[in-house]
Amino acid sequence: MVACALTIAGSDSGGGAGVQADLKTFSALGVYGASVLTAVTAQNTVAVTAVHPVPPEMVAAQIAAVLDDIRVDAVKIGMLGDARLIETVAGALARYQGPVVLDPVMVAKSGARLLPEAARAALVAHLLPRADLLTPNLPEAAALLGLPEAMSEADMQAQGARLRDMGARAVLMKGGHGAGETCTDWLIADAALRLDAPRIATRNTHGTGCSYSSAIAAGLAGGMTLPEAVTRAHGWLHKAIRAADGLGIGHGHGPVHHFHEVWP
Repeated sequence: MVACALTIAGSDSGGGAGVQADLKTFSALGVYGASVLTAVTAQNTVAVTAVHPVPPEMVAAQIAAVLDDIRVDAVKIGMLGDARLIETVAGALARYQGPVVLDPVMVAKSGARLLPEAARAALVAHLLPRADLLTPNLPEAAALLGLPEAMSEADMQAQGARLRDMGARAVLMKGGHGAGETCTDWLIADAALRLDAPRIATRNTHGTGCSYSSAIAAGLAGGMTLPEAVTRAHGWLHKAIRAADGLGIGHGHGPVHHFHEVWP
């Protein structure tokens, strides 16, 4: 039977991030994708012009419908938005026993906070303890901890360890917001793992966080260990970013090339 992963996230009408990026990632890596929408957004490569949250009751109903019928081998959680929705998702997944990858969508590329304080507290209380892997970028890790953004690899490791202490079983500290010619990520788990890649000069990086966490979930769904899934996802995403300029989608920050291994 084919492996199956479920994404719980917002919709991106431009197709580069959110549920659309998650489903493309699952498919590119040979995993069947199911989806639960938490919000509908009007956006393209230039701007987000409108956001319409899906009522929590409908989000719970979507999760129940999928889990009642389909064997889900891994769950990826992305954009949630408020405390009530976070609590709803946590409750709806209470009977789910498989791995959960939590991508805490908290800080926009502009630096704007996307989650109010009450929602941050709910995320820590209800979903961090359920996460087999938490995948924050540097601003999101700092926001979760109430600390300044990590400025060194030692800071990244220390913040990852503190997030584990808060309940996540493992933490992937993503260094994409850092500086320098090399982008370094740290998987903080029972054994730490460093992942390096040359930083690519491109503006087409829309959806990288969504795609990275979904690629990891796809690996876990297929039976990989966490280090194996993270390592494969890291290499796959690097190639997707490297191929992104060839797509020519939109006039702003375009998407990565999810199907770089399938078509040019």
